[in-house]
Amino acid sequence: MTAIFSSDDLFDLSGFEHRDLFAGGRPAWEALKVLEAWIRERIRPGVRGVVEPGAFVDKDVEVREGARVEAGAYVRGPTIIGEGTEVRNGAYVRGNVLTGRKCVIGHTTEAKTAIFLDEAKAAHFAYVGDSILGGHVNLGAGTKLANLKVVEGGVTVTGADGKSIATGPRKLGAILGDHVELGCNSVTAPGTVIGKRSIVYALASVRGTIPADTIVSWKPALQMRPRRER
Repeated sequence: MTAIFSSDDLFDLSGFEHRDLFAGGRPAWEALKVLEAWIRERIRPGVRGVVEPGAFVDKDVEVREGARVEAGAYVRGPTIIGEGTEVRNGAYVRGNVLTGRKCVIGHTTEAKTAIFLDEAKAAHFAYVGDSILGGHVNLGAGTKLANLKVVEGGVTVTGADGKSIATGPRKLGAILGDHVELGCNSVTAPGTVIGKRSIVYALASVRGTIPADTIVSWKPALQMRPRRER
């Protein structure tokens, strides 16, 4: 198992409240398989932050101190919204979502079966399905973390040797290490793993395993010609 799949290699978990979710040296995606049970064992349903009028918050949701759910957001449980986290207008939280401190689930962003480490942000028009966002990750507007394998069979990830490693389920989105940044309208294929501090430029379509400290870009040629007189 290549080191980039280890939670310890992808994330600094020292200050993360829910770090035991990643215990045991397993590949990071294994945390998603036990996420619902983890949340249900630890959740204290109720609102200790702010839920604005016009938001829907399910009965098995915990909104912690300093968190805010804006009008027009829909939050289904089981979900824990961490301290200082913002769930903005139009967000759709479909359940099995765990956020750390000061995260953002933004306008028209959809999240399900997802883990946001502290200060991870998906602020505008994003899809975060069956995925993990490391600390201080930022998703540009329109980013999509695709999670469903089109053909039958479980999602695989690509090892350093280029061979496929089975993960089990047919649904697995992206695993993004700490401080990863994805540009606007970028897309990751199911089973994409991106190492710490890497940057993906706008419009790029990414798959496989990207090492730490890598820049990924896709720059098609811009076509220009003189405008004809009407």
